[in-house]
Amino acid sequence: MTKEFIYHFIKQHILGVISTCSKENKPEAALIGFAVSEELEIIFDTITSSRKYRNLMENPFVAMVIGWDDETTVQYEGKATMLSGKESERLKEIYFDVYKDGRQRAESWPGLVHFKISPSWIRYSNYNEPMVIEEMKGLV
Repeated sequence: MTKEFIYHFIKQHILGVISTCSKENKPEAALIGFAVSEELEIIFDTITSSRKYRNLMENPFVAMVIGWDDETTVQYEGKATMLSGKESERLKEIYFDVYKDGRQRAESWPGLVHFKISPSWIRYSNYNEPMVIEEMKGLV
């Protein structure tokens, strides 16, 4: 399994489930629209009034599941950071390339912010024959 293989698998998807943890240590999950960089960073937006945003401000560590059709998934864990500075524009462009309406949302939705997740652990699982389950660790 290579970084390029994982990138192409993730890039085929635009929706995933993200799990965060509240300050009371209660898990919360949400479906998000996302884009992926060639460095396997996940880029998504949310509004500052969401549970997800509040959770990320308290605890930036997340888990995601991407893909589930045909018993093939990527499990993805990493650290989320709110986008700012020079890097922000590059990553937002990757997101806007997938979500053409994202630029308009960014300008018109009050409290809309963008995050990136840098991966620390990824597992690709394909339960079809021949079954393949492989992990990538120490990515950040």
